[in-house]
Amino acid sequence: MDKQTEFVLRAIEERDVRFVRMWFTDVLGFLKSVAIAPAELEGAFAEGMGFDGSAVEGFARVYESDMIAHPDPSTFQILPWRDTNPATARMFCDISMPDGSPSYADPRYVLKRALGKAADLGFTFYTHPEVEFYLFKDPLPTNETPVPVDRSGYFDHTPQSTGSDFRRKAITMLEQMGISVEFSHHEAGPGQQEIDLRYADALSTADNIMTFRTVVKEVALSQGIHASFMPKPATDWPGSAMHTHMSLFEGDNNAFYDASAENHLSKVARHFIAGLLKHAAEISAVTNQFVNSYKRMAGGGEAPSYICWGRNNRSALVRVPMYKPNKASSARVELRSIDSAANPYLAFAVTLAAGLAGIEGEYELPDGAEDDVWSLTERERQALGIEPLPRNLDEAIRAMEGSELVAETLGDHVFDFFLRNKRAEFNEYRRQVTPQELERLLPVL
Repeated sequence: MDKQTEFVLRAIEERDVRFVRMWFTDVLGFLKSVAIAPAELEGAFAEGMGFDGSAVEGFARVYESDMIAHPDPSTFQILPWRDTNPATARMFCDISMPDGSPSYADPRYVLKRALGKAADLGFTFYTHPEVEFYLFKDPLPTNETPVPVDRSGYFDHTPQSTGSDFRRKAITMLEQMGISVEFSHHEAGPGQQEIDLRYADALSTADNIMTFRTVVKEVALSQGIHASFMPKPATDWPGSAMHTHMSLFEGDNNAFYDASAENHLSKVARHFIAGLLKHAAEISAVTNQFVNSYKRMAGGGEAPSYICWGRNNRSALVRVPMYKPNKASSARVELRSIDSAANPYLAFAVTLAAGLAGIEGEYELPDGAEDDVWSLTERERQALGIEPLPRNLDEAIRAMEGSELVAETLGDHVFDFFLRNKRAEFNEYRRQVTPQELERLLPVL
């Protein structure tokens, strides 16, 4: 028995833990949970815990449904929103087949596989997400715009506001679970919040994002409000993004930093950005997986709609921040397309794969866009070679269908299921008659 496992078993006894929740995600990024008694945990560490994979979205067909969940002791944490006496804990799980081989459907394994490829090239992948979401008053109305908890705006400080009280409580809980928070503030939309998690390796960050969403929803419920990570909950409000800063390290050295290069951006960083740009359309269905995701991208402002990069340019798909240009460890790139509803495991896997393809293929980085890309005319964008991102989920699906990079990164099972699920979502959406159509056409036709 390793030291980490021994620590967990001892902590469960010392902290009077009566329930241990085993967490994992389905292919779409929805959290799954099953509770076991502490007496069963030693067996779960040794042999895993069996469950019906065919009942989980995208995991297995009914005739191959037996799957095993193996708790990862390094992810053990007490859940601070539950009673502390007795306490409830959680651990993330890795999923395997009955023969012990990793499950082809486990999003956590998809990311581990991508990180393994980076490790083979000598790199560790670090990410830092800026997670946006809305707080609404309960109950949520049906077929109407939800009511935000406030009418504040970007960086507004409102004494004794619901948002600031909420952020303080949520951050306290996150830090009790070992998740470090860098910044928090009110975002531009009414009731919209942003909490930024501190840099960590991509697997830890993905686990942290899943925990983050749960904490945010639990704290909201405790305060009689509702938290939503929907990318675009209202037509006239900004969408909720998950801008993600990313970098590659070689040991303790930031591979994106070169003191002698322009803007201190190394060749590795330039090739990585070029990879993100070249494969941006192919990975969009993963980074922006819902019909609603593309309503955010169509809104202008700081949501990207075009494939380009820029230095400190918030209208670009990829931005090179300039906050600390002489600090080697802070050299990074920011991908601005990912939204708050993405499956973080799959999103990080495909973005890493795109960047690594740029490095391995030594892709040439085009000139950066220094203008507001939204303000350019279509002809000006064409002259600069700036292509649009997919404008809706259907276009994103079509781009992903022909992508060898995404198929290889996700694996055949996840790739095929994901495409089937997204086609069904878009086809269902196409059949809907919207309030906008009724308002515009019913009185005049």
